[in-house]
Amino acid sequence: MSAGRILVVDDEPQIRRVMRTTLSASGYEVADARSGEEALERLSSESFDLVLLDMNMPGAGGLETCRAIRNGRSGIDVAVIMLTVRTAERDKVEALDAGADDYVTKPFSTSELLARIRAALRRTAAMGEAGVGLFDFGDVRIDLRSRQASVQGRATRLTPKEFDLLLFMIRHPNRTLTHRELLQAVWGPDYGDQVEYLRVFVNQLRKKIEPQPAKPRYLLTEPWVGYRFHVPEAR
Repeated sequence: MSAGRILVVDDEPQIRRVMRTTLSASGYEVADARSGEEALERLSSESFDLVLLDMNMPGAGGLETCRAIRNGRSGIDVAVIMLTVRTAERDKVEALDAGADDYVTKPFSTSELLARIRAALRRTAAMGEAGVGLFDFGDVRIDLRSRQASVQGRATRLTPKEFDLLLFMIRHPNRTLTHRELLQAVWGPDYGDQVEYLRVFVNQLRKKIEPQPAKPRYLLTEPWVGYRFHVPEAR
C-alpha cells in the first residue's frame, strides 16, 4: 500500500532521479515534472497528496507555481513543501506566504526530508476525529467533517495547514497557546522554534476570516508567548 502520492518538481534531471529513488524506497508513489507549467498540467488531471517544489526554476518559478496550485482545483487538499537554497528569513517567509506548508533548505539529508514529508502529510486523530460537525463564530462557519470554511455564506479556501491550525485553535478556545505548542500540534514534534511559520499562517487566516485583519477579533496575539482563539459569543 502506497504511503502517499508525491509529485517532484525540479528542472534538474539528476535531482528528480534521486528523489524518485529515495521516496519510492520509503513507500511513496512518485511522479515528476520538469517545470512549474508541467506540474500544473499534471495536477489538473491527476491526484497527489504532496508536491515537492523547487523554488528556483526557469519559467514559472516555485513561488508562482505554488500560488497557482493554491488557486487551482486541487490546491486545497495537496500539501506543498518548497525546496530552496535560500537561507534568508524573508525568502522562507515568502515561500510560506505563497501557500507552502513547509520549506526545506538545500542541501538536506534524506532523514530530514522524509521527516518533513511525514509532518506535512500527517493528520492527527484529534484533528480528524468527528466531533462537533459545525462551528460558527460571527459570520464564519467551519465544517469540521468536510474541512470547509465559509465567511458570510461564501466558501473560503483554506490550505491544509491553515485549516489544521485554525481547527486546533478552535478546539482550545479562550486559552493562550504557546508558539511551541501550536507548532508541535500542527507540524509535528520536530518543530518548536519556527515562529515565522505561525506569523505567516495566522496572518493568512486573519485575511480570510477576520472582518478587519489588522484589528483581529478572533485570532489574537499574545505578545512574546503565542496566540489565542477568542470566542466572543458561545454558540
